[in-house]
Amino acid sequence: MSTAADLIALAQRHVLPVYRPRELVLERGNGARVWDSEGREYVDLSAGIAVCGLGHNDPDLVAALVEQAGKLWHTSNVFYSEPPLRLAAELVEASGFATRTFLCNSGAEANEAAIKLVRKWATAQGRNPDRRVIVTARGSFHGRTLAAVTATAQPKYQAGYEPLPGGFRYVDFNDVAQLEAAMAGGDVAAVMLEPVQGEGGVMPAADGYLAAVRALCDRHEALLVLDEIQCGMGRTGTLFAHTQDGVVPDIVTLAKALGGGFPIGALLAGPKVAEAMQFGDHGTTFGGNPLAAAVARVALRKLASPEIATNVARQSRALRDGLAALDAEFGLFSEVRGRGLMLGAVLRPEHAGQAGAILDHAARHRLLMLQAGPDVLRFVPALNITDADIAEGLARLRAALADAVVAAG
Repeated sequence: MSTAADLIALAQRHVLPVYRPRELVLERGNGARVWDSEGREYVDLSAGIAVCGLGHNDPDLVAALVEQAGKLWHTSNVFYSEPPLRLAAELVEASGFATRTFLCNSGAEANEAAIKLVRKWATAQGRNPDRRVIVTARGSFHGRTLAAVTATAQPKYQAGYEPLPGGFRYVDFNDVAQLEAAMAGGDVAAVMLEPVQGEGGVMPAADGYLAAVRALCDRHEALLVLDEIQCGMGRTGTLFAHTQDGVVPDIVTLAKALGGGFPIGALLAGPKVAEAMQFGDHGTTFGGNPLAAAVARVALRKLASPEIATNVARQSRALRDGLAALDAEFGLFSEVRGRGLMLGAVLRPEHAGQAGAILDHAARHRLLMLQAGPDVLRFVPALNITDADIAEGLARLRAALADAVVAAG
């Protein structure tokens, strides 16, 4: 039987070294707890980067997967099958704005489809042929495909992949005046934003910002595209994050928690753009896979439940209160920001750059966490996480922070 060291050695020899995972091998999970190959138990406050919205090994998701696995795995989009058709209709109904859905395999693919849909829509308008620019915000993260990484206004993700595709323009997040100036030339087809930036430090849209963006898009006859890949599906306390801002988008992209851990992405298209793509304009071999769609249907139903919304609000307060108590003890955080169970604890300037080291200490205390840049601890646990798991996670975080303070001198 292979040991953890054996498996890690395999990874080091045979896996493209684009990741730097911690040297432990996770083997099984249940709820907000996971166990490694050595039998050690961890509290998981990362949920697979906000993917496992219902925790690990949710019995309803398992049942849906097993049932569908005994029927049909794959057909391609040359034929119909029931699960993706039902999911498409349920997403449209849940959204309150969309009329059509495009199913794919990941968030990057959903955003790539959104970029293409914007350009196709702009072409169909028959106006200025240069009107193809998509404005995005600095600090955003929209994926790793070449167009999506160009939309991601962070140079660290783009370096070495030049020449990048043209037609993107960047502004500071939450700065309405900058956006207004960026749109003044009449060449903007769409504005693409995250209601809460994830990789950019768990930065929520300021009060009134998205409403102002919607108004600017209307004035300039541009589309509003909202990337809810991380902040959607109940993560911020409502099924769709943008409903808290009182705006109606033209396009929304989803992934992560939509499949509860099974890979799936989706684009929701409002009436303005729903007919812009026609036969042959886009496609995917695996998108709308019956297995993924069957699981996502159950995940969507559960994530949209009042019970999840209530628990997100409850555990968000508990996590905020716990982080405030830890800050009172250690003096590490300048603020805790975010919405619902998408929270970022921002390290004070004197502790800048220490997020990665804190995560190492946390892993040693059997706590799985994330960072959002070098200065922000990111908390995106399962949305059905229990009181006991939050309490135990905070206790282990306290031990990790105590070690980090000693190590930092």
